[in-house]
Amino acid sequence: MDNLGTIILSEIIGTALLILLGGGVVANVLLTRTKGFAGGTLMITIGWGLAVFAGVTVAYNSGAQLNPAVTLGLVTSGATEFAFGLPVTFFSVMVYIVSQMVGGILGAVFVWLAYKQHFDAEPDAGNKLAVFSTGPAIRSYRWNMVTEIIGTFVLVFVIIAFAGDRQGVNGGLAALGALPVALLVIAIGASLGGPTGYAINPARDLGPRIAHAFLPIKGKGSSDWAYSWVPVAGPLIGGSLAGWSSIYLLPILT
Repeated sequence: MDNLGTIILSEIIGTALLILLGGGVVANVLLTRTKGFAGGTLMITIGWGLAVFAGVTVAYNSGAQLNPAVTLGLVTSGATEFAFGLPVTFFSVMVYIVSQMVGGILGAVFVWLAYKQHFDAEPDAGNKLAVFSTGPAIRSYRWNMVTEIIGTFVLVFVIIAFAGDRQGVNGGLAALGALPVALLVIAIGASLGGPTGYAINPARDLGPRIAHAFLPIKGKGSSDWAYSWVPVAGPLIGGSLAGWSSIYLLPILT
């Protein structure tokens, strides 16, 4: 397989595994009659962190970006190339983002297959949607956006800081290492996850939301498209701001 194909496959598989395990822990906690039912927010937060650990590990060849906000953050930080020396261009950015979105959709489909009987038994349509996508505790689009921007800024800024430079070949989640980035995601979830459920990744939210819309889920209800733009726009803005800020702040801080 050529280098471009390796990058595409790596991002698809890594993001799919991220969503399978992350969405899976939400399903285990929320859906009726599962072994992990009512496991609590901390179980979900730790589960998402370990899901990131798994996704980063298998997607190391592509830089394990797994997140359009990370990709844009690298671009605005001044990165000139991605994995395998792939130049940063509109085409290469779209390769990463489309691959991440495909992986997000596939991972969500596998969550549904793994928990098919429990989706059928769950009476609450809101719990079914929560397996696939985020939703705010208090709906205020402006403040929900602020939360997502801040959370994603922290994610991307720390990733770039750990990378030691702003080059995509050494950047992405892979530069941070699987365990540190897992701990970073747990920290963000535990501290900033309360208002919105901390999407901090458009592929994590929009991809599974699309899957929720087309999958034949019994009694699934609305996919809440009215809110869907917040966990896309917020992380893209936050990631881009983090990349741009790293140019000026990281030389001072380090």
